[in-house]
Amino acid sequence: MTRQREITLTVNGQRYSGTTDVRQSLVDFLRETCDLTGTHVGCEHGVCGACTVLMNGEGVRSCLLLAVQADGAELLTVEGLAENGELHPLQAAFWEHHGLQCGYCTPGMLISALDLLRDDPAPSEEAIREAISSNLCICTGYVNIVRAVQSAAAAMRATAEEST
Repeated sequence: MTRQREITLTVNGQRYSGTTDVRQSLVDFLRETCDLTGTHVGCEHGVCGACTVLMNGEGVRSCLLLAVQADGAELLTVEGLAENGELHPLQAAFWEHHGLQCGYCTPGMLISALDLLRDDPAPSEEAIREAISSNLCICTGYVNIVRAVQSAAAAMRATAEEST
């Protein structure tokens, strides 16, 4: 017997409601019900990090969570990074520093980096490498990703200083 449940979540500031099978993963709900396909499905075991989103401000693997577990939650996906048509500093830095190649890991990398920068606006290279260590990339070798996060951190600090 399949059980369905109505859930509502806020994703990137917008409310979404839908009926979900109690066994449906959060990543599948985001992609299929919310039509937010930026969050990628990789290994479906929580190992690769491609499905990383922020839930209530914390980085989570959306392939490991059931959609019903996110009922009432606030989520941020890669689609929520850009504002008013302007790339988020992390997105711009990934572009500038060639921190992406095939792009499959990029949404998870961006969200993991954002999670780090919210807690540590001036992370060391070691801290960056630790933060992204749970996100697998087979194309870049991580060097340019680390450079991109360092650049974005500097840009975000400069913007914060300007606004004070």
